[in-house]
Amino acid sequence: MTIGVRGWWPVFVVALLLAPGEAAAELLLPPGFTAQVYVTGAGFDSSAARGVHGIPAASTLAFDHAGALYLARTGRRYFAGETEDLWPIYRIPLGGARLTPDTEARFLHGPPLPNPQVAAIRGGREVFVTTFDRDRKVGVLYRLLDGRPELFAGGTPWGDAPPLLRQPEGAAVDAAGNLYVADREQGLIVRLDPSGRVRDARYVSVTRPRVLATDDQDALWVGSDGTAAAPWQQGVGEIWKVSREGAPSLVLRGPVPAGISVGPGGRLFVADRHLAQIFVVTPDGKRIEFARFTDGDAPRGLGFAPVTPETRRAGIAGDLFVIAIGRGAWPVNEVVRISGPFDDFVRRHDASGR
Repeated sequence: MTIGVRGWWPVFVVALLLAPGEAAAELLLPPGFTAQVYVTGAGFDSSAARGVHGIPAASTLAFDHAGALYLARTGRRYFAGETEDLWPIYRIPLGGARLTPDTEARFLHGPPLPNPQVAAIRGGREVFVTTFDRDRKVGVLYRLLDGRPELFAGGTPWGDAPPLLRQPEGAAVDAAGNLYVADREQGLIVRLDPSGRVRDARYVSVTRPRVLATDDQDALWVGSDGTAAAPWQQGVGEIWKVSREGAPSLVLRGPVPAGISVGPGGRLFVADRHLAQIFVVTPDGKRIEFARFTDGDAPRGLGFAPVTPETRRAGIAGDLFVIAIGRGAWPVNEVVRISGPFDDFVRRHDASGR
């Protein structure tokens, strides 16, 4: 795999660290940025003819304070009528990993869960995971501490009461420790206090919300599938910003965001699976292309590594990590690490206004 840049950027090529025998592809980045494969695997793709490396499909990721990366093996969230299985959470240590069917068990974190998504991490240690039962239309937000899950919110209600969560997806945490959970089925953002009690069961109404993030001003960002019946299908998605007082405003309509994360300068980085790119949202709702995937590759989830003593020592502090589909082979994915002058990139575009 190589990296190149085209368009108005000068062209350059940087070699990536690759699994042996991996075919070439391109990830187009601005000058000064580099990328390398951080998590990969072998032996998980049943179609050897494709020659694609990777781990079993994952769409969500998050880091703890020590720099461990958590990934949820993707279940069948959007396939009605198929058998639902239990799927694991992976914990990848600092430095990345290469998994095989024989070594996969070393990286499992906690018990397998139904249709899990790594939703958020609070305080650098508490891992929050959403799950749901499609047949019963009941969802759960679990908190994992040292790999031990406990029910934090949702689940089967008492008596005839409706369930709080039906299909929870992403979650986000504010500075006070409150949690916000996107319920795609109900078209709602649920607000919870730090202990998991419901503060507002209908905090914000958004069509098919799926990914959430908070910024340093405690504003909540919401990525919605909009008219797309499933995240890989074409549709008109939306990106909303909700003020700390709870006032929503539509920032951008069009992309169906596969993942969002707040980066330097409070700017929102968005993974657009359909256009195979990562872009940055400006305060006035414009999109600035940051990275483009080629050769059938596409991004899924993404997130920035926290800046902590552990991540500084490891050299990954503030880097952007992206789950990538290679050559359209969605059953296996890799995690790509992107490093470079993110602060300069944001400042340069803030100054130019484009």
